[in-house]
Amino acid sequence: MLDSVRVRLTLRYMGVLTLVLMLFSVGVYTLMERKLANRLDLNLRTGVEGMVRLFVHEKDEGETDQYAARSTLRKSYFPRQAIAFYDARGTLLDEQPLNGAIHSPLPQTSLAPGATGIQFSTLPQARTGAEDGLRVAAYSISAHSMKSPCFVVIAEPLADLSDDLELLRGILYLAVAVAVALAGFSGWFLARNALAPVVAMSERARRISAENLEQRLPVANPRDELGRLATTFNELLTRLNNAFTEQEQAFAQQRQFMADASHELRTPVSVIRTASEVTLEQQYRENSEYREALVMVGQQARRLTRIVEEMFTLARADAGQRALKPADFYLDELVAETARAATILAARKKLALETRLVSEAFFRGDEDLLRQMLLNLLDNAIKYTSAGGQIRLGLERQDGHYKITVADTGTGIPLEAQSQVFKRFFRIDKARIRVEQANGGGAGLGLSIALWIAEAHGGSLRLQRSDETGSVFVASLPAPSLGAQASLPA
Repeated sequence: MLDSVRVRLTLRYMGVLTLVLMLFSVGVYTLMERKLANRLDLNLRTGVEGMVRLFVHEKDEGETDQYAARSTLRKSYFPRQAIAFYDARGTLLDEQPLNGAIHSPLPQTSLAPGATGIQFSTLPQARTGAEDGLRVAAYSISAHSMKSPCFVVIAEPLADLSDDLELLRGILYLAVAVAVALAGFSGWFLARNALAPVVAMSERARRISAENLEQRLPVANPRDELGRLATTFNELLTRLNNAFTEQEQAFAQQRQFMADASHELRTPVSVIRTASEVTLEQQYRENSEYREALVMVGQQARRLTRIVEEMFTLARADAGQRALKPADFYLDELVAETARAATILAARKKLALETRLVSEAFFRGDEDLLRQMLLNLLDNAIKYTSAGGQIRLGLERQDGHYKITVADTGTGIPLEAQSQVFKRFFRIDKARIRVEQANGGGAGLGLSIALWIAEAHGGSLRLQRSDETGSVFVASLPAPSLGAQASLPA
C-alpha cells in the first residue's frame, strides 16, 4: 500500500497537518490556561484588597481582631470564594467557608519571616478537600491601630478552571481529529486528481511500442511540471521514432547497397568468367583470340578494381574511419593539375576542356580527397558528353567560399532523375549497356563519393542545372580568411 505515491502523499500531508495542528493546539491551550489563571488571581487580588480595606476600617473603630474579622465577613459577599482571617500566630479568628464545606487554610509560606505582599499558592485536594484543589491568596494586614499583624486568606476552587480547560482540550482534540480526517480525505482526492495525468501517461506509455512510436502522451497543461514531463517524454518519443525510422532507412539502404553492389560486381565477374571459358573451350586458338580475351579480362578487372575501391572508400566514410589529412596548399594549382590529367581522357573522345581559375586560392584540406572529387566530376562529364563537345572547369572565390564549376555539353539528366544523381549505384537508364562498362568504368558511386568529400570539408556539392544543353555541377568549399592566406609561405 505504501508503494502508492498517492498514499504516501496523503500520509505526508496528514502528518504535516497533524503536527501543525498539535503545535497550534498546545499554543492555544497554554495561552488559555495562563489567561484563566491570571483571571483567577485577579479575582483573588480584588477580594483580598476589599477585605483588607474593610478590616482596617473596623480596626480603626477600635474593634478587636476577632470582632473586626467577623464584622468584615458579615459585610462582604463573595459567593465563589472562601474567606478566613488569622492572627499573627496562625490562629483562626473567623471564616466564611464556601458552600459550608470548603475552608481557606493559611499557607505556611505566609508565616515565614519577610513575606510581604499578596502570596499566591495552589493547595492540593488532599489538604483542602476541594476537587482539583484551591488557589489561595494570603495577605499580612498591618495598621497603626493594630498591635500585631493579621492575615486574610481568600481561596477559590480550581474546579471551574479545570472544567474550562477540559472543555478546551475536548474541543481541540475533536477539532484536530476532524481536521486531520478532512485533510486525509481531501489530500487523497487532491492527490488522485493531481496524479490522474500521471496515471493517464503511464497507461498511454504502456501501450506504446516499436510498432506505434508515432503515438504521444496527453498534455493537459504544458506549463506545469506534469505537462513539461509529458512534453519531454513526447520529444524523446519523437527522437526515438526518428532514430528508428533512420535505422530502418539505413537497413533498407544497406540491403539496397548490397543488392546493387552484388549486381555491379556480378557483371565484370561474369564477363571475365565467360571470356575465359569461351577461350578455353578449344584446345588451339590464334594468338589474336587469346589477346582479345586477355584485353577483355583486363578491362573488366580494372572496372572490378575501381568498384571495390569506391565501395571501400564509402564504407570507411560511413564508419568514420576515413579521417581527413589536412594540409596547406593552393586550390588553383590542384584544379589545374587535375585538369591536365583529365585532358588526356577528353582527347580520346575529341572533347575540348576549358579552364578558368582564380589565382592564389589558398586552402587547407585533404589534397588527395579533393583531387579524387575533381576527377570524379570530370570523369562523369567526359562519359556523358558526345564527341566534339566541350567541358568547362572553373574556380572562383565568392562570398567567402571557393566555387568549383564543372560544366559539360552532354545530353543532360532527365528532370525526374536529377534529385537522385547523388544516390549510390544510381542509373539513369539501367537497361542500356553503358560505354563505361566496356572501358572499365565505375558503378555509379563517383558522385556519391564526391558529395561526401565536399561535405567532409564543410562544403557542398549540387547539380546546378541539367537540360538538353548539358549539365553543371558546383562544388562549394569554405575559403579561409585573407589573413590566413597571406601567412602561407611563398
